[in-house]
Amino acid sequence: MSRELLVVQRARKSFQTGKTKPLEYRIHQLKNLLRFLSERRSDIADAVKRDLGKSAHGTELFETLGLEGEINLAIEKLAEWAAPRPVEKSLLTIFDEVYIQPEPLGVMLIIGTWNYPWAITLQPLVGAIAAGNAAVIKPSEVSSHSAKVMEELLPQYLDKDLYPVVTGGVPETQELLKQRFDHIFYTGSSTVGKLVMAAAAPHLTPVTLELGGKSPCYIDKNCDIRVACRRITWGKFVNCGQTCIAPDFILCEPSIQSQVVEEIKKCIKEFYTDNPETFEDYGRIINQRHFKRLMALMEGSTVAVGGNSDESQCYIAPTVLKDVTEESEVMKEEIFGPLLPIITVSGVDEAIQFINEREKPLVIYIFSHDNKLIKKVIAETSSGALLANDCLVHYTVSALPFGGVGNSGMGCYHGRHSFDQLSHLRSCLIKQLKMEGVNSMRYPPHTAKKLGWARFLLKQVNMCRLRRMALEALLPFYVKHD
Repeated sequence: MSRELLVVQRARKSFQTGKTKPLEYRIHQLKNLLRFLSERRSDIADAVKRDLGKSAHGTELFETLGLEGEINLAIEKLAEWAAPRPVEKSLLTIFDEVYIQPEPLGVMLIIGTWNYPWAITLQPLVGAIAAGNAAVIKPSEVSSHSAKVMEELLPQYLDKDLYPVVTGGVPETQELLKQRFDHIFYTGSSTVGKLVMAAAAPHLTPVTLELGGKSPCYIDKNCDIRVACRRITWGKFVNCGQTCIAPDFILCEPSIQSQVVEEIKKCIKEFYTDNPETFEDYGRIINQRHFKRLMALMEGSTVAVGGNSDESQCYIAPTVLKDVTEESEVMKEEIFGPLLPIITVSGVDEAIQFINEREKPLVIYIFSHDNKLIKKVIAETSSGALLANDCLVHYTVSALPFGGVGNSGMGCYHGRHSFDQLSHLRSCLIKQLKMEGVNSMRYPPHTAKKLGWARFLLKQVNMCRLRRMALEALLPFYVKHD
């Protein structure tokens, strides 16, 4: 019997005791998770530094700060989210109790990713705990230091039976995927997402797939190009470009391409100094395999800014590429690194056509003063999200569902959306064994009992207003004398 099977069995057995049902228990676990982030802040920062070269400030800003906000929101709103939700009644159910009752799904599998090893792995866990589920946590083996810290320290704060951490590589993940779960939450590439979905199919296990894709960024020639480039530079090169919602490439008219290049060049210098290699807040590529992949993507394109690299440090400078075509190597896959290609188009119509000829992206970015142009892009494209005149910040809004569409993913999370995604929204209708006398109003008693409420009410749907008023007046009498 494999270690993975034993872990899943233990989690299911613990879940079946019902200990996760009380809201007090869920809140207690959420508070313990919050305490973990506070007390182990230096351990987390050190692990991320060793994995991605990120500074302690960067780790707090992009990993733990948002997590703490999600946990506090869940604690504050849990009673509201978990409460029965009344729904609009029909004529058939006007005197019945009709509502939606959120209930836990059961045992989840959360497969995290390496680029934000804490935020992206633990945010789904917040939703899983809030919804009353058990969860097996599988951090990415690529961010090995973070995975080790998570494995060693998280069980000291959370119920180790209900929320176990399983580390390892591909074999361990494959063994986990053989087990039956009630939901699988995966963040990563579309290629692996298909394998996860295939593994879930034999058990009819629902999945949430948070994938990626090539998120386009259109710059309108009439916008404030300086501000646009400043925000694009930040969004693209944070975490060394290893962000699933980073702008993957720029679409703009040829007349502004040179200005865009120059403005981004200025911003790179402002943000990361003349030598980003020595700047504390500019990270590193996760490993040499990805380093070599990124270097190969630059082939055939002209380096307009940056291009410097050091394989021994897995360092690639913030880089802008021009003279890029749709056949260029850099346009054949999601970049996931500090390379920013520019493709020229004749205007917004060609940009929309370019976007629609490809897989649906996780997000579309557009920079423009023209609200009609922005609404045009919204109306004529499809993506997981659309953000105008900034980058990345939609991820920070808990009220917005975060997720992809098509090749960029399925399902969503954040805030209440996490709770709903990881709950079963159970339909409940409670009738009373009363009012049988109403069924006798139109038919003889023996006929009314056979036809029942449904036939009776369907026969009355088209009656005139006067008859409806008369029925309403008589109903209390029948209720009283039933």
